[in-house]
Amino acid sequence: MIASPLAATAIALVVGLCVGSFLNVVIHRLPKMLERDWRAQCAEMRGDAAPAEDPPVYNLALPRSRCPGCGHAITALENVPVVSWIALRGRCSQCKQAISARYPTVEILGGALAALAIWRFGANWQGVAACVLLWTLVALTYIDFDTQYLPDNLTLPLLWGGLAANLFHLFVPLADAVIGAIAGYLILWAVYWAFLLIRKKEGMGHGDFKLLAALGAWMGWQILPIVIVLSCVAGAAIGIGLKVFRGRDHNVPIAFGPVLAIAGAVALFFGQVLAQAYLP
Repeated sequence: MIASPLAATAIALVVGLCVGSFLNVVIHRLPKMLERDWRAQCAEMRGDAAPAEDPPVYNLALPRSRCPGCGHAITALENVPVVSWIALRGRCSQCKQAISARYPTVEILGGALAALAIWRFGANWQGVAACVLLWTLVALTYIDFDTQYLPDNLTLPLLWGGLAANLFHLFVPLADAVIGAIAGYLILWAVYWAFLLIRKKEGMGHGDFKLLAALGAWMGWQILPIVIVLSCVAGAAIGIGLKVFRGRDHNVPIAFGPVLAIAGAVALFFGQVLAQAYLP
């Protein structure tokens, strides 16, 4: 089946839907896990006892997922990607509280991106690595959109994963990957300090540096101009749209991670073609 591109793409779609279901857990729980950890660290620095948390154990595996309205434990049949949401008509089976359409959206994204990656790169290590990159970008996009966090728990493993993948020349030579990681970090680091010196306030978070460094590690330094241009154009368009149609205060920050992640995904599929326009 793997030898057939169509069969491999279909398998990737199913696996990606299941991974998308797990990404929903990561998106929802990882920021809460970080906040609990920060509270414990602050208490330790003050010399206080760690604060009591409810529930006492909270990670990506425990406790089981429950309806936030009635506390109904989600059963296995109610957790089938996309299918369960459609069968339940977007509502809890017990209290009928609406279930956000985000859950099937993330699952569909996980499946569609995996299918595209396997179709584009093949059922090989390069295709698998591309899936891992895209799934991580999905998680980072939603976490940053919700909380304006780009957790080191995801950005740093993504950076090292890109270097490890290119140790075997999966996407670019290792030298290009190392230069891409360094240049990606330094470019936004320089923009951050220039903005701080001129405007006397921070213009972006340090997680953005690490995310662009990770993209450089995966796709090489040659791809960075494309990622930066695409993300800046998309960010400007979103900012203008929010200002015009929603009257958004320009002092309210916009998460830059999502547009950076989207630009990185576009560059993964089309970056080499676009790079040939400005590189010999």
